[in-house]
Amino acid sequence: MPRGRPVKSQIRQNIVEILYFLGEAHGYEIYKIYKAIFPKVSMRSIYYHLKKGVALEEFKIKQIKQEKGEYSWGSQAEKIYYSLGSKAKPKIDKKTKKYIEKRR
Repeated sequence: MPRGRPVKSQIRQNIVEILYFLGEAHGYEIYKIYKAIFPKVSMRSIYYHLKKGVALEEFKIKQIKQEKGEYSWGSQAEKIYYSLGSKAKPKIDKKTKKYIEKRR
């Protein structure tokens, strides 16, 4: 067995499942759906795994949008939209599929 931490992560796999059914989504949208379907997780952990997934080519950055609005930190927010990358392996989770179909 190689040294170090294993590369796979259940949180990242769950995000793969969400993006498989959505096509693309920004980080906060992924977080809200994740919280509704899977066990408790922090927003910080979701963003960490999105960044790690981009590095591992499980996710790719589709686009970055600057959206104007009234936020507590200012007048605009940067939203990074993610989609599945070349190394993503969705397992077609039934619970995720059911939730996202119900949401639409």
